[in-house]
Amino acid sequence: MLLNPKTLKNSPPQRQFIFIQEGHLQEAPTVRNLLRQIDPVPHETHCQLILARFIQDDAIYALPVVNDNRKTIGLLDRKHFIEFFSKPYSLEIFGRRPIQELIVYQEYKNLPPIIVDESCTIEDIAQIIIDAGMQHMVTGFVVSSQGRYLGIANGHDLLNIITQRKQAELYYLAHYDNLTGLPNRMLLCDRLEQACRDAQRKSSLVALLFIDIDRFKHINDSLGHSAGDAILRKIAERLKDVARRTDTVARLAGDEFVILMEDFMDSTMIDMLAQRLRDCVQTPIEMFGHSLVVTVSIGSALYPNDDTSFSPLLAKADAAMYEVKSSGRNGYRAYSASTIMYNPASMLIENDLRLAIERNELVLHFQPQIDLISHAICGVEALVRWNHPQQGLVSPAEFIPIAEESGLIVPLGEWVLCEALRQLKIWQELGIPPIRVSVNMSALQFNQRQFPSFLKARLEEFQVNPQQLELELTESLLMHNVDDVLLTLQEIKQLGVSLAIDDFGTGFSSLSYLRRFPIDRLKIDQSFVRDIEQTPVNESIARSIVALANSLSLEIIAEGIETQSEQAILKHMGCTEGQGYLFAKPLSVNELINWFRNHQEI
Repeated sequence: MLLNPKTLKNSPPQRQFIFIQEGHLQEAPTVRNLLRQIDPVPHETHCQLILARFIQDDAIYALPVVNDNRKTIGLLDRKHFIEFFSKPYSLEIFGRRPIQELIVYQEYKNLPPIIVDESCTIEDIAQIIIDAGMQHMVTGFVVSSQGRYLGIANGHDLLNIITQRKQAELYYLAHYDNLTGLPNRMLLCDRLEQACRDAQRKSSLVALLFIDIDRFKHINDSLGHSAGDAILRKIAERLKDVARRTDTVARLAGDEFVILMEDFMDSTMIDMLAQRLRDCVQTPIEMFGHSLVVTVSIGSALYPNDDTSFSPLLAKADAAMYEVKSSGRNGYRAYSASTIMYNPASMLIENDLRLAIERNELVLHFQPQIDLISHAICGVEALVRWNHPQQGLVSPAEFIPIAEESGLIVPLGEWVLCEALRQLKIWQELGIPPIRVSVNMSALQFNQRQFPSFLKARLEEFQVNPQQLELELTESLLMHNVDDVLLTLQEIKQLGVSLAIDDFGTGFSSLSYLRRFPIDRLKIDQSFVRDIEQTPVNESIARSIVALANSLSLEIIAEGIETQSEQAILKHMGCTEGQGYLFAKPLSVNELINWFRNHQEI
């Protein structure tokens, strides 16, 4: 069947773009990027020759058949083709006959090929395959140019392109600030590491300038958050204008900016840049008919004089900036040995977090996981919350990064695991039907050599069925030190514990490794679920992940389901389980038991 997107829509397909690096966009590729140069089969070729070709090269999934004008008339599916010739007498009867006779033979299950023009966009061919049937993910589709055979493309390659594009979008979201478009902390750290390596080779200097807007909270409270956002964007523009082209201007959070200054020899250049920054920022900003003057406090730290790694350098530049704040704001100071090292916010959280476990301030909330067909509960995900005595419920987004940086994530993760098992034991004693409890694992905790033995001891301590426990791991965790990871996974599986890959599709996993790992479940990341009904690429990725899970005999669950339409689409494509606000938010233990009762689960 000839399917050209130009005939499918009233208007040409819109061009879509992806971020590839700061300030640059790239046009979405066409199917020509997926082209494989496979010699087509002339229609008069004997069937026996093609059978031998399939047997000799098991990398060929399908072969296109062309007529004398090189127009595609069929697609030979390896699976059906070989199965047909495995029947008694088929080889004897059809072996010397031409391919064109077999294509029209009723008992040969030849699928009509998908034929697309070389200019077809990735989005269009993804939608075509969804509409035509996912079997074309394996057999592939034929690409033509002006009606003549050009090559064949594979559905798995299409999935890779779609996934790479989504990864590029996710990379941008992970490495750039959404409000200002500036690099964020993660990208700044990467660039600093590279700058330090270059400086070591050249014997040059690197500096971090920590810039904080004075009285920004007062500006936000007085003028509103929209005005505050406008000021942040304006300040970001001015910082970029003043910085050298080789410098990196980044936004960490709120009103905090950092400039990475590299490849210079004289530290007085930092003083000069700081002065230019102060002068430039103080130029009045016209807003609501008034001129608003903004000032900044700046602190700096120098590599290699003050420190040699990102976090200490940033902390020292931050401490120097706080000295400017405490001495009247609107100034600049370089770090020195006499600078008082402190960050009131993060250090307070870290210190309190160290005591939170002992003081019994941590609690687990549980988000139900639902069977999309029967609507029965099949599991819950354990999510840690911190009930701070002064600040109330602290968001995990505030304390988990600090726990990761400080190493507190290990005892925190151990507490979560023990508490989840303790809760399983309580539910068991209450007579609640067995359900699966999923617990997230940090890389630092998973990579502890003694973790499998720790897990075994806790399972024995709480006397719960190991099959009710599932550990959620990220793709990035699995892709480092693969042999060691595989050994740890096998030890965990021997205990009877289930394993899942969380946020699947957002990392850079290898299918060859995925086959080796003893994984039970893939979890579709919420970024692919959100607005799935309006985003064909998201639907294509989700559908492909479901197909991949089915081919590897893995269970599948989607997170972040918030609407009935998202649930319906995922259910239709074969996703069996889901979680999200459509079913329930994360619930306390008492709320979860009431939720069980309301849903007649006990």
